[in-house]
Amino acid sequence: MSTAPDGYDPRAFEPFAVTVDLAVFTVREARLHVLLVERGQAPYRGRWALPGGFVLPRESAEEAARRELAEETGLTQKSVRAFHLEQLRTYSDPDRDPRMRVVSVSYAALVPDLPEPHGGGDAASARWWDVSGTGPLAFDHDGILADAHDRIGARLEYSCLATAFCPAEFTLGELQQVYETVWGVELDRPNFRRKVLATPGFVQAVDGPPRRTGGRGKPAALYRAGAATALHPPLLRPDGRPEGRTQGRRP
Repeated sequence: MSTAPDGYDPRAFEPFAVTVDLAVFTVREARLHVLLVERGQAPYRGRWALPGGFVLPRESAEEAARRELAEETGLTQKSVRAFHLEQLRTYSDPDRDPRMRVVSVSYAALVPDLPEPHGGGDAASARWWDVSGTGPLAFDHDGILADAHDRIGARLEYSCLATAFCPAEFTLGELQQVYETVWGVELDRPNFRRKVLATPGFVQAVDGPPRRTGGRGKPAALYRAGAATALHPPLLRPDGRPEGRTQGRRP
């Protein structure tokens, strides 16, 4: 164990707490949803907030994020460990928490559709909310949520992260729906399919018969996530760039 150098007095610095906050996104019924918890304690008792909590003395921020997520939502430790967590940024405004000086490390997580969560720990309840209708959140969580939404939209352009929203086996139509939902656009189906299949390692075809889709169309082929993590070339969103056409609808 390391010891403080001679003459160093940690009491010379005002103590502050470190917390974690998580923006966990999923696609439900072709809409982007975020996981929120209803606060069961002051401050902001009864208000909705991102799941999170204090980092314990002997754990990392990511360990705290996964622990708090399981405690406050009732999700299993196994499912929480499987989530793709991406550190977003640090929020350190001196007045962001009325209790004391609190610095928060935020994370974004992308998950396939999960069962309904339920409250636990200091959360009275938990539920999935449509991102476009969350209302005012506790603390500075509106800003964290907006930053996280922007981050995942940008990450979908350059990484294979969209497959994290999909089940283990998915159709290209389901993958396209992820992009359309997060970006709030409608993409050209043949063009999207061509670009996905032309990108090495993005998806991998699943052996066996195709899965029949809900309408009168032909059965759709199944795919799973490939080995690649980055897209070369990137799959750029259509805000003036060639990929599809915007429809002006919100995710």
